[in-house]
Amino acid sequence: MTVPTPADFSITACILAGGRGRRLGGADKGLVPLAGKPLIAHCIARIAPQVGRVMINANRNSESYAEFGLEIFPDSGPDSLGPLSGVLSALRAVSTTHVLTLPCDSPFIPDDLASRLAQPLRHSGATLSVARADDRIQPVFALLPASLAGPLACYLDVSGRRIEPWLREQQACEVDFGTESFRFMNINTPEDLATAQTLLERGDAQTPPAR
Repeated sequence: MTVPTPADFSITACILAGGRGRRLGGADKGLVPLAGKPLIAHCIARIAPQVGRVMINANRNSESYAEFGLEIFPDSGPDSLGPLSGVLSALRAVSTTHVLTLPCDSPFIPDDLASRLAQPLRHSGATLSVARADDRIQPVFALLPASLAGPLACYLDVSGRRIEPWLREQQACEVDFGTESFRFMNINTPEDLATAQTLLERGDAQTPPAR
């Protein structure tokens, strides 16, 4: 695969909000409030300054997500396929060379997520990159070329579901974000939500104001 040069390297961030929120009582996690704002609003505020465009992958409550003024698109297939279904939809939906994926329930993402994930793609010839923190891969935080839509569709067609094996198949470059794993925390339970609220109150992870 030909790696784009910096001149034609462009990124759309796609926030994955297609999950079922089972451990939050079936709530649509992107719309769950944290510090008076929906979780996805925290994500948008952090990622929008880093990329040229932001889109939202959502399978329900599209009217609510549309209030953020961004393009909304559903999964390509059944949402039972998990996050990879949303990733495939993102790869098919964008007009940029690359897609940066991130979940809707991670309100503290690094302010330099896009630039650090892009570095190995721009300079070392890697095809795609994925975040790593505290010695753990963060598989939904990935930067991928849109041209991977075909290989991903084939993986799903043969009953592939898990994202980490697919990333390994593609020889993803892991980008180390050190020990600040809270930057990649997911809000999966009421306890997680309480922890996030505490982090904000202590000033450990302030969300920048929306542009």
